[in-house]
Amino acid sequence: MAEGRSSSERALFPDEAEIDRLIVGPGSITWELSSDVRLFLAPLYALLLQVAHPTVGAGVRDYSDFEHRPWERLLRTLDYLVLLQYGGREAAAVGRRLRELHGHMKGTRADGRPYHALEPGAYAWVHATLLETYVRAHEHFARPMTRAQVERFYAEYTGLGRLVGVRQGDLPETWDGFRAYFEYMVGQELGHNETVDRVLAAARRPAPPEVPPMPSILWSALRRPAASLSYLGGVGLLPGALRERLRIRWTRREEREFRALAAGSRALEPVLPAAMRALGPSQLRWRRRAIARGPFGHLS
Repeated sequence: MAEGRSSSERALFPDEAEIDRLIVGPGSITWELSSDVRLFLAPLYALLLQVAHPTVGAGVRDYSDFEHRPWERLLRTLDYLVLLQYGGREAAAVGRRLRELHGHMKGTRADGRPYHALEPGAYAWVHATLLETYVRAHEHFARPMTRAQVERFYAEYTGLGRLVGVRQGDLPETWDGFRAYFEYMVGQELGHNETVDRVLAAARRPAPPEVPPMPSILWSALRRPAASLSYLGGVGLLPGALRERLRIRWTRREEREFRALAAGSRALEPVLPAAMRALGPSQLRWRRRAIARGPFGHLS
């Protein structure tokens, strides 16, 4: 596969020896903490951070059908994450495939500037939002990471970023550096656009699952609570100033509900089974056939 890529493209990715050093396995903080079932309250947070970036928002606007197939998109995102975090050496192939899938995504942003999905800043930002979401979601919904765990997780996850083609230096070397970078991005680079509005509308009224098809009466019963939990969890995690800039109305009642949701989720800590704290390995086994049919199915 390396022979088919240009020398500049090959330089984006680590060599075989570095791959062995960067992949994570049992005993890593990533393996232990990145698939707690309670983190399913947070995906909207990561998605809003992503699409508020002008390049990412334009790419999703032009190339995504998330409104019509939201559950399939969610599953594909989870497939990518579980392969990256629990797939061992498959993670490197996933990274090459991810860049390949984004290579053709070009167009014009809302401000009239041309964009490419592989712009280093935008591409690194997407990986950064995942890292940020894990740490912040654990803080609110699960067991907050200690400072030592956060620093270890940051080192591991930026290493995984190298596997997907995030260049060395595109993200800060330290967690403290990342906090300054994140605050700058939130304060200076992110803003409202039409994709933010579309994502919020889809979150408030999600389409029914496509596979397996769900009876309409059952979906009618589940849709409202499912949408409410997703919305509260995702929007509640946003910094208040960013919520305002994204034109998201957030009431005192919603803030109280978010805090109650977070407290209830954290209260599960003593009784949550170990299998629900690290779903990744079983999730990978469950999704193997679907992954083989999907965008990451032909890895080499």
